[in-house]
Amino acid sequence: MASEFDLIARYFTRAAPAGLLGVGDDCALFSVPPGEQVATSTDLLLEGRHFFSDVDPTALGHKALAVNLSDLAAMGARPLGCVLGLALPRVDEPWLAAFAQGFHALADAHGCPLIGGDTTRSAHDLAISVTVFGAVKADQAFLRSAARAGDDIWVSGELGAADLAYRLLDGQYPADPQRLAATRGALERPEPQVALGLALRGIAHAAIDISDGLLQDLGHVLAASSAGATLRYADMPVAAALAGLAEAPLRRAVLGGGDVYQLCFTAPAERREAVLAAARAASARVTRVGEIRAEPGLVVLDAGGRPMAELPRGFDHFPAA
Repeated sequence: MASEFDLIARYFTRAAPAGLLGVGDDCALFSVPPGEQVATSTDLLLEGRHFFSDVDPTALGHKALAVNLSDLAAMGARPLGCVLGLALPRVDEPWLAAFAQGFHALADAHGCPLIGGDTTRSAHDLAISVTVFGAVKADQAFLRSAARAGDDIWVSGELGAADLAYRLLDGQYPADPQRLAATRGALERPEPQVALGLALRGIAHAAIDISDGLLQDLGHVLAASSAGATLRYADMPVAAALAGLAEAPLRRAVLGGGDVYQLCFTAPAERREAVLAAARAASARVTRVGEIRAEPGLVVLDAGGRPMAELPRGFDHFPAA
């Protein structure tokens, strides 16, 4: 059986790009361009909590990195590298090969090489921890505290598909193979909007990636910016696979559904054409869904312009009693 060090060498060791010291020493070494700051983020994925046990390992390798790259995108940061921690209940080399393939493919696509990490044995379930490093000029980072009254609120991509896929896989809804086939990729292989984040530098004010639901994550921006917002439900970019859902699950998926990993960002109303040009340059879809207000509070208007009641809540690992 392969040792810990054999597994690291076989699946997770690659030649580091010039100027970086990667896997093999006690620490990785990398430099940040003059005038830029390091942007870093860590996410922990737990079997049974963040992914199902039978998930395709290639997709899981992709998602393990994607959720972190999405955080860099939300800061307008350019990826530099990442480190990976794996707690494995057993050694399954075909599984590891597929996981590494998915991880490295996304890392290569975004110039984010694996430069370090750790592997250990877990007593029970699989646990994955990824930390990413990026670089951004201090005056170009998107801060949650930077939203301003009068800003437009934009969302990239589509909403709701990942939530529907999760609930179908979890047995919360009756089996629907057609809907699951149309939505499962959104849950298991999200595409981080790194190119859009970079294209929006100098245009957008505040940004956040949608991981726990649009309303909850936008709420973090509003709290940090001491502002409020008005959203238009009819303008939300709803995934086509949700067509025909009853109103309650549809609203929950669109406004409260997590695992989206698209960007919610604000930008001055006078920069609308610049936002659309940035989206075209990044081959991304963006939709204007509301405005930032000076008055606190988050209001969602229905198609008739009336405030919606009983808005869904996003995901919270430790919800208040």
